[in-house]
Amino acid sequence: MMEELSQDTDGGGLSVKVEEVENENLTEMAALDADDEDEEALPHSEILDIFEEGLAQLVQDPLLCDLPIQVTLEEVNSQIALEYGQAMTVRVLKADGEIMPIVVVQNATVLDLKKAIRRFMELKQQREGGVKHVSWRYVWRTYHLVFQGEKLEDDKMRLKDYGIRNRDEVTFMKRLRKK
Repeated sequence: MMEELSQDTDGGGLSVKVEEVENENLTEMAALDADDEDEEALPHSEILDIFEEGLAQLVQDPLLCDLPIQVTLEEVNSQIALEYGQAMTVRVLKADGEIMPIVVVQNATVLDLKKAIRRFMELKQQREGGVKHVSWRYVWRTYHLVFQGEKLEDDKMRLKDYGIRNRDEVTFMKRLRKK
């Protein structure tokens, strides 16, 4: 930005004036930018509305059309990972017959699946209302997950090691009490 004139004969007096003018211009531009920012500042609620409108338009994309309108960034990332083959959908069958499509990464463990089920249920409850609190400690003490008759008991074991692939169905099964 700084401009020096080669025809300066008095030892730099002209170049100092050019520098001062440029500094004044920069100061004026910064002041104008600050004024623009003040004029363009929107309240949080308006920014949130604009964001939600944009997100609703994104969800209409064929790639993301399976997602709910009140989608979270986590759900968008999961859907994109699914499309690129970096994730898989595990269909979890509840006792009441409802099937929950749970998205986990390809090398997910049983614990990752349990966390994804919990997150799915929390988001569903937020959107639909209903039960405010679920004791997941109770859920995992009372039920276990079963795939083709085999209990998924080791939380550290990968789903692939149990033979679970994309779109496979895992069932919630009530544990039998030990006497």
